[in-house]
Amino acid sequence: MNVPARHTRITGTGSFLPPRRVSNDELVAELAARGIESSDAWIVERTGIRARHFAADGVAASDLALPAAQAALAAAGRRADEIDLVVVATSTPDMIFPSTAAILQAKLGIAGCPAFDLQAVCSGFVYALTVADSMIRTGSATRALVVGSEVFSRILDFDDRGTCVLFGDGAGAVVLEASDEPGILATDLHADGRHVGILCVPGAVAGGKVLGDALVRMDGQAVFKLAVGVLEQSARAVLAKAGRSEADLDWLIPHQANIRIMQGTARKLKLPADKLVVTVDEHGNTSAASIPLALDAAVRSGRVQRGDTVLLEGVGGGFTWGAVLLDY
Repeated sequence: MNVPARHTRITGTGSFLPPRRVSNDELVAELAARGIESSDAWIVERTGIRARHFAADGVAASDLALPAAQAALAAAGRRADEIDLVVVATSTPDMIFPSTAAILQAKLGIAGCPAFDLQAVCSGFVYALTVADSMIRTGSATRALVVGSEVFSRILDFDDRGTCVLFGDGAGAVVLEASDEPGILATDLHADGRHVGILCVPGAVAGGKVLGDALVRMDGQAVFKLAVGVLEQSARAVLAKAGRSEADLDWLIPHQANIRIMQGTARKLKLPADKLVVTVDEHGNTSAASIPLALDAAVRSGRVQRGDTVLLEGVGGGFTWGAVLLDY
């Protein structure tokens, strides 16, 4: 007897940004008060960022994740108690433990299903989506809530203009469900620990004290050079696995880190500029939240439609990178 193949589809998307919008001009003024020179033009030219959102004091990753998750559930027409897997991608968890996913699970008023965090920095959502897809395909789950949530403003060095202008806070979520029809077509994940030092927060906690440096450190040029190459490679890998070509792509939704990296990837895939979803101008780099934030923005604006072929891809500290190809 032939058993029908089990696939996974995204049935709902959601996102949330903290209310405080910080424009480049506001951030530049704060830097000037510290004796650090920058400008709106300098930031826009190098990154494409014009603003970002910062969470208020006391607001944690789970607090941002909750409304994003609720919006995704509403879009999918599902109740929280119908979810049997919660995965949160974050590099800025509420606590050392338990997981932010467990905290989110409690805030959703559900219990019993697996809930865990996944840490792959800016590639985190692609990693989390891949793990949830695998668990659904093998029958370990049927409906998964996959969230990317970050409060990067807590780990920024505001004396380092090379990093503090880049990052923002926010959360994005999807509901992923088992389906007889293909949704996620192929995934491709990689890491290269030889490059740990080019993007990291080299600190830890021991004896109730912070050891080392608990703020973001980045070699921007090294990250840029690696990112452009690996994003193209991963994009071509998922297309090949799915038996598709660049011509089949309707949308490219990359990790929103730097407009030049994003545009460079689109050009290599021969995609017109209007097929590239861009939110980095208003969100900044929200790490693991950036792809689901951009996906939700594209869905809710009517750009991404059911049946569209979408390529998601991210690159981040670790050094990690990966891609997911899906029919939305």
